[in-house]
Amino acid sequence: MNIALLISYDGTHFSGWQIQKNGRTVQGTLEEALHRAFGIRVRVTGSGRTDAGVHAAGQVCNFPFGESVKIAPEKIADALNALLPADVKVLASAPVADSFDACRSAKKKTYRYAVYFSRREHPLLERYAARFGAVPDFTAMRQCADLLEGEHDFSAFSATGSSVKTTVRTVYSIGLTPRLGGRGVDVDVCGSGFLYNMVRIMAGALLDCGTGKLSLSAVREALAAGDRERLGKTMPAKGLTLLSVQYDPPLFAGEYRE
Repeated sequence: MNIALLISYDGTHFSGWQIQKNGRTVQGTLEEALHRAFGIRVRVTGSGRTDAGVHAAGQVCNFPFGESVKIAPEKIADALNALLPADVKVLASAPVADSFDACRSAKKKTYRYAVYFSRREHPLLERYAARFGAVPDFTAMRQCADLLEGEHDFSAFSATGSSVKTTVRTVYSIGLTPRLGGRGVDVDVCGSGFLYNMVRIMAGALLDCGTGKLSLSAVREALAAGDRERLGKTMPAKGLTLLSVQYDPPLFAGEYRE
């Protein structure tokens, strides 16, 4: 039997999703909970790797589950949550087709980058949002977002050293939602898939366009040339949250909105 989990985690004290020899990871924590709960050693496959410090509201993963373990699939979430720490929990569990792979079967992913505008750190905002000193022009940010939507070679928006077969991705939409009475913004990016640090670099470019540090033509040229050096810094991991992963047909009906 193949089981899919919908999980949420606070990435602050995790060294990312993928198991490491010397680091606390989400994948490792889940696999250890499965061993403790059911006495099985399995590899959990995630919809994608989140970096150290990145959060998730709707990460999806799957793993093989032996028929000898007698528990209803929807109850696996409760069994794991009794053993999992407070910063990672299973929101839903469900049986899926044997051919389902949380990574390869994904159709769309949506990330949110949260920013607040302030000269000084705010203790109640710092954990899940990045601070940006100036208030940007939202019209200029929207123009930059429009430029980045669609299918492009996003090599300029990828951290150097990453190895992928192709850097072409499709960004279906970039939503800009003011928050905190205009003293912040949520940047929601929905795409077919993302390169390493892509959303964090995109968020930085949008903000730099909004404050005039980057011109729209400069972003267009960087995109065309695939030149990471023409863009600004990579925004901090703590502002990034994996909101949802979309599949066809949808998983976990009624548990969350994909």
